[in-house]
Amino acid sequence: MGLQTPAKIRTFQRKLSLKAKAEPDFRFYLLYDKIYRADILLHAYRLAKAKGGCAGVDGMSFEHVESEGVDEWLSGIRKELRAKTYSPQPVLRRMIPKPGGGQRPLGIPTIRDRVIQTAAKLVLESIFEADLEPNAYGYRPKRSALDAIRTVHELLCKGYTDVVDADLSKYFDTIPHSELMQCVARRIVDRNMLRLIKLWLKVPVVDRDKDGRGRMSGGRKSKKGTPQGGVISPLLANLYMNRFLKYWRLKRCNEVFRAQVVSYADDFVILSRGRADEALQWTSTVMDLLGLRLNMDKTAVRDACTGNFDFLGYTFGRIWFRKDGSWYTGASPSKASVKRLKQKVRTMLSPCEKGAWPEVRDRLNALLRGWSTYFCYGTTQIAYRAVERNVYNRARRFLVSRHKVRSRGIHRFPSERVFGELGVLLPRPMKYVARRVP
Repeated sequence: MGLQTPAKIRTFQRKLSLKAKAEPDFRFYLLYDKIYRADILLHAYRLAKAKGGCAGVDGMSFEHVESEGVDEWLSGIRKELRAKTYSPQPVLRRMIPKPGGGQRPLGIPTIRDRVIQTAAKLVLESIFEADLEPNAYGYRPKRSALDAIRTVHELLCKGYTDVVDADLSKYFDTIPHSELMQCVARRIVDRNMLRLIKLWLKVPVVDRDKDGRGRMSGGRKSKKGTPQGGVISPLLANLYMNRFLKYWRLKRCNEVFRAQVVSYADDFVILSRGRADEALQWTSTVMDLLGLRLNMDKTAVRDACTGNFDFLGYTFGRIWFRKDGSWYTGASPSKASVKRLKQKVRTMLSPCEKGAWPEVRDRLNALLRGWSTYFCYGTTQIAYRAVERNVYNRARRFLVSRHKVRSRGIHRFPSERVFGELGVLLPRPMKYVARRVP
């Protein structure tokens, strides 16, 4: 369960939200001083700590902060912000593997910068949330990827089966700063707040090699991109993507192309009734105007009546019902998602793992619990059977190796014991409760 926002901060956020919704053209001022309010900074620190994460370029960890004294450390931040002497430190870049292959750059700000960005998000999110289109689901309060998945499935069942499976090329790295700041300034007139956001957009990025030597890039000359991994980055990314979604609505594309857009951050699909090719051509032109680019190698038009497509880890399209041999339009965990989980289980239960069994089991259960919580929608039986079989086999082999058993261990470690006495979580989809999207 996440941290509860203190009542005083919730009241403040609600006032901002009501004002933003009631007056769409109102521009907010005198927000900067709210960032260094003692209660907002303290809650921002607690949120940052709850998310964890490794240290940035300064090597400062949460343990170091706790040893120094949180109150004193936050007091120093408050003084910097009040005196307007704060300057963000470089972002440490790490490359992480992408689900579809290749690598994705992940920016790791220092804990100090993460806390200040979280404080800014606590103030700004309620304002920008009022302007975001209802078909955007990514990184928003009271919305989730599962809500987007449910919406896509419902639209398919209503006949929107001509699908643009879109892919934006390096979205976070290509957002133009000038146009993004125009989006921010449409609502925010506080020059100190605008300056703070510019500082985060222009922060240098450090790449370190295996020997620990760093190479600096970006900085003041940078004109595009917001580092993935920054707390404020998803909010800014949503704000810029909203330009496309808003333009879609203003041009009445729902009627023109007989289509609906479902967006989750930089991932989106267009579901149409027979005019997907025209919708794709229009989208490509608009993205060019926004300084973005569709990856045409991965973007395609698909017919969900005869084939399928993947979105947010799920596969949508025709599914065969074995009992009566009929076909229906459904959603299920994608083969790629199942394969990624199997790889993680294999790594976690590697023979070279020397940790105590309870520790290994708890890490494995945390992985399975998270996977089961997300992949709980639609047709899940086939995927979960494959996962259960894989988890059992990997756990059995791990235990056989650890206990020096001279057999396959089927009798000593049957599935009933592995998922019972030995405490491995039996993979089962959690109950999905559909929420009313505001």
